[in-house]
Amino acid sequence: MITGMTRELDRARQAVAAAAAGRSVAVVSSGDAGVYGMAGLVLEVLEEAGLLAAIDCQVVPGVPALAAAAALLGAPLGHDFAVVSLSDLLTPWEVIENRLAAAAGADFILVLYNPRSRRRDWQLPQALRIIAAARAPETPVGVVRNAYREEQSVWTGRLDGLDPDQVDMLSIVLVGNRSTRLAGAKMITPRGYFAKYG
Repeated sequence: MITGMTRELDRARQAVAAAAAGRSVAVVSSGDAGVYGMAGLVLEVLEEAGLLAAIDCQVVPGVPALAAAAALLGAPLGHDFAVVSLSDLLTPWEVIENRLAAAAGADFILVLYNPRSRRRDWQLPQALRIIAAARAPETPVGVVRNAYREEQSVWTGRLDGLDPDQVDMLSIVLVGNRSTRLAGAKMITPRGYFAKYG
């Protein structure tokens, strides 16, 4: 069964019901099932049904979108980073704003999931304003759409040059920290080896 967005709870409950009836079930989630995926929800449904100990549920790791995007951009996640979803469907926008401000102020590299959809088109520009309050305009930014899929695209540039209209729900946005630099089209965030061991 294939379901779209907003049907995740139904999907998880149907999977658990089928497993409880003795069927072998696989719930497939893009990227890594444990990173904004279905793993947590399936475990919660098992817990809700009192079946957590009765049904063997294995979470199989995948390649998270942030890792796929980072590989295509070069090495932007070489140091501490924070991941924030801009979707306010399950998290209040005020909470998201506070997380963005804290992470940007703490100089984390930022990975933005669910940056923009047709109905949610104002969150990314607002997020960029929050980030820009703590980052220089020339901060390197990368946008990867459809990482390792058909119609893949990769863009690198500056924070003040990112056009939110080029971003959609199939995109991941990475914003560098103070030490991130562009080397040609590649983003590099040094871990600190050259500074320590030169």
